Amino acid sequence: MISGLVFANHDIKSETPKKANPKAMTAAESKAELKKWEATPNGIMFKKWEASPAGIKVQAAAAKINKSIKDNSNMEGVVTSLSLPTGSKLGFGVMVNIKGEDYILSFGPGSNKEFEQLHTLKVNDKIIIKSNGVSKAPKYAYPIVAGDYVERGGKMLYKRVPGKGGC
Repeated sequence: MISGLVFANHDIKSETPKKANPKAMTAAESKAELKKWEATPNGIMFKKWEASPAGIKVQAAAAKINKSIKDNSNMEGVVTSLSLPTGSKLGFGVMVNIKGEDYILSFGPGSNKEFEQLHTLKVNDKIIIKSNGVSKAPKYAYPIVAGDYVERGGKMLYKRVPGKGGC
């Protein structure tokens, strides 16, 4: 009886978990998935938006800062609005002008305590921004810059804390 329990317990522990870590896709697999998505209604809508004047404008603005994003270098910006566009669901953020283009600087959902120093920003404040990503969505007329680091007058106002157990 005891040996049966030991073997049963061993069998349970040696099973592979149902949520196995997916391995990274190869470039070919990634390209195939993108092609598949582009054929969906959402993919078709996105491609049409990309080709529209609004989509082209957003892509051009995103391209202006891609090198700074890739290099994780400082970007100088000016706060143009303390609120995001009406209907936005990006969490806390502000509008900024970087290199002559307007962007949504999004910090995502979080507590007021986490963003306490950012609430001291005012329109026309000059800030230094670091980001690891810029995205675009048909819903918004501006590229969305992920706010990872913000400083004003040489003083750090915000630095994103990396997530636990991840990238």
